[in-house]
Amino acid sequence: MNIQRFTAPTSREALAKARLVFGEGTLILFNRPTENGVEVVATAEETLEALDRGEGLDGGKKISLARNGAPPTYQQVASKVEDDASQLSMSTLSFQDYVRERMLRKRSESAPAEPVAPIKTVKTVERPRAASAHGFEILESPQQAKPAALRKVPTLTNTTTGLPKEIVTELHAMKELIEDKFNTLAWLGQARQNPIQSNMMLKLIRAGYSPTLARTILERMPEEMDASQTVRWVMDVLERNLRTDADAPAIQEEGGIFALIGATGVGKTTTAAKLAGICARTNGPSSVGLITLDTYRIGAQEQLRAYGKMLGVVAHLAHDRAALQDLLGLLSNKKLVLIDTTGLAPRDPRKREMLDLLELPDIKRLLVLNAGGHGDTLEEVVSAFKTPGSPQVIFSKIDEAVKLGPAIDAAIRHQLTVRGVTTGQRVPEDWEPANASKLVRASMRAATTSAFDPKIGDLNLFFNPAAYAPASKGAFDA
Repeated sequence: MNIQRFTAPTSREALAKARLVFGEGTLILFNRPTENGVEVVATAEETLEALDRGEGLDGGKKISLARNGAPPTYQQVASKVEDDASQLSMSTLSFQDYVRERMLRKRSESAPAEPVAPIKTVKTVERPRAASAHGFEILESPQQAKPAALRKVPTLTNTTTGLPKEIVTELHAMKELIEDKFNTLAWLGQARQNPIQSNMMLKLIRAGYSPTLARTILERMPEEMDASQTVRWVMDVLERNLRTDADAPAIQEEGGIFALIGATGVGKTTTAAKLAGICARTNGPSSVGLITLDTYRIGAQEQLRAYGKMLGVVAHLAHDRAALQDLLGLLSNKKLVLIDTTGLAPRDPRKREMLDLLELPDIKRLLVLNAGGHGDTLEEVVSAFKTPGSPQVIFSKIDEAVKLGPAIDAAIRHQLTVRGVTTGQRVPEDWEPANASKLVRASMRAATTSAFDPKIGDLNLFFNPAAYAPASKGAFDA
């Protein structure tokens, strides 16, 4: 593909240079300021047309400098770029419309009897607005959903032939990148025109929510709402999508065998002691069994045994799978059996061995997440320890968390069910059932200004296509 860069002191002069090379069919891909002025990256419309028709670089029409007669002079070209220069300052969405209309008009003038071919090698699929581009299947609530507007989702069709496979792949990847960039910038441009949406977007990012989730929610926000209505609507969406066990029996009432897993230092041992204490209060100390698999950390066994002694419960140590099976058989008459596991980093090679040890019938896993952890850290932990089926999670150290947004964000995107939260070090007092409304409102509460908080002008960096990735597929109720 014939793509060239042009640098000049002003955008008008850079456009003039591009026209001298590509003629009337000049297509501007993007522009940016540089130390020497303005840099413009351009190509010819015929080049993209040839790609759409499946022609090679040498096939089809040749790109000419001028369509009628001799090549135009620089002065003649400069006089024709007045309108194009203003296009550099308009929104990406307007620029796309301008390019489409211009190319369709030129094709209809040159070949009126022939059907107009599509501009891009895409086919348009109609689907409801409820379908998300970020991996969510949106299930809109009938009370708060927008009208069933349709949006077009491009699907790339590889019809290009006559070129090496590597070049074809690279060309199509470049086109997808340009379209993705256009769509993101267009969405940001529309958001900036709506100050309420811009402020809500900034509030979500400052609260610790990911660009993926923030954009998924705000793309479906009903129009014509004031600031207070917008905040309430967003919090309602977050509450509906944060799964908890509010409508199911609590862990101590459900009973069974639970293994607490997670990274080092997130509070698994203390959480196990709290759950054991709550069950002992309700059903008596004889209803609880404690097992530890932690043979790595110094003092881990003594810590759990100390908690067990305080609660009147004996804590047992299992060195391997056979010992664990024997202990589970011994404690089969207990209402609740809690297994405290070794804390391991997500990339620790021993993690797989530890998880395999828990592959026994009737063992349910509880992932313990530090609610004050950084979003990237929580994302890696969830991805490493997440189990198939209906994964369950406990938020620990709520009292230490400056922002609850990252933990709630991870639970929503990965469809985790929150079974409870720990709010301190006291055993078993500092334990609370999971309450979606309370957690979401705490996450959106105004906090002190932080050096890490973005400004409104920084949102481009957060919503750049490379800054967010599709989330795990699942139901998302907007």
